[in-house]
Amino acid sequence: ILVTETEAQKDQQLNCLVQLSNPNVATMKEDILYHFNLSTGTHDFPAMFGDVKFVCVGGSPSRMKTFIKYIGAELGLDRPGVDYPNICVGTDRYAMYKVGPVLSISHGMGIPSISIMLHELIKLLYHARCSNVTVIRIGTSGGIGLKPGSVVITRQALDACFKPEFEQIVLGKRVVRSTDLDEQLVLELMQCSVELSEFPTVVGNTMCTLDFYEGQARLDGALCSYTEEDKQAYLQAAYAAGIRNIEMESLAFAAICRACGLPAAVVCVAYLDRLEGDQISSPHEVLAEYEQRPQRLVAYFIKKRLGKAHVSS
Repeated sequence: ILVTETEAQKDQQLNCLVQLSNPNVATMKEDILYHFNLSTGTHDFPAMFGDVKFVCVGGSPSRMKTFIKYIGAELGLDRPGVDYPNICVGTDRYAMYKVGPVLSISHGMGIPSISIMLHELIKLLYHARCSNVTVIRIGTSGGIGLKPGSVVITRQALDACFKPEFEQIVLGKRVVRSTDLDEQLVLELMQCSVELSEFPTVVGNTMCTLDFYEGQARLDGALCSYTEEDKQAYLQAAYAAGIRNIEMESLAFAAICRACGLPAAVVCVAYLDRLEGDQISSPHEVLAEYEQRPQRLVAYFIKKRLGKAHVSS
């Protein structure tokens, strides 16, 4: 089954309120977001989250807490001595932090983890009656043909066969959804990088895999069924397909956000060039600085959207 955009989905994109592609939720007396430990029966979602305009997601809880502190300071909302509590109290599945109109959430590693988080996040935004929300994944990745530290803004998320498709088995049938990302967001983010002029940034396709080792053509896993020559041929073919980095979440992220009419973008830094090797050799302090680059770019984008950024002529 190829799922294409329906007229209803197009209407949802024009509607400023966050919508769901599931009519069953509206009939539920209580909706329990199990993995966030939040429930419409016990929490006031509009009061807690109704002002959210930007949702930034990333793999690790510590990275997303660092980001919320950083964006809080950048927006002038940080209060000295006041910590940001994890909203998902009582569960260790995900961590969620908020400051002003920005929500920062960890999604774990891989498609299953980010998929669960996105279902509950989008329902949270729906129950909170949020409007005009932009969702951005901030991450790390392996580059292809890029200098380490380069930032990639994803044009399309591609699978390991270089197709812009997210495949799921639903009721025993193959369901395929588009993984195109918001073109306007790509342009805005690239312009922000030009204005920042702090690090190399490219727009390219991102390959999303189901595995960190063989699925990404690594030679250093417990299993390896191919040669160095095979690996190089595959990565060169990926480069020819416009792929500039590899990670493990963008397919589900792009497909689910698109299906629910949410403008979404993926911004990842490349820790290494996979054409040169499989293991990261940069010192910890260098990697820590690399990790901050997508955060700085996205923070600048948010400030600019809110009219708080200094834009050079």
